[in-house]
Amino acid sequence: MDGVLLDHLDGFVTTRRGVEAWLEQPTSFNKPSILLVAADGESTRRAIPSIAFGHDFASRHDIPAYDAGVVPYPQRMREYGARNKRISG
Repeated sequence: MDGVLLDHLDGFVTTRRGVEAWLEQPTSFNKPSILLVAADGESTRRAIPSIAFGHDFASRHDIPAYDAGVVPYPQRMREYGARNKRISG
């Protein structure tokens, strides 16, 4: 397992509050991925080895995991992006 990947995901979960995970199924173009979203809407997305890896990661950190094809991404994530765009733009 890629230590850099785990370090990044672990670091995000342990330094932010209210993190939830969205697991994105693989497509013919993309590997499976995990989208972590904090309570304030900050997010990070990374390719993962498998959807099972994503479920195991969420379980180890006691955070909810959703199927991105079923549960929509949270509004707070879009609001966070819009706030940061206004500040930097």
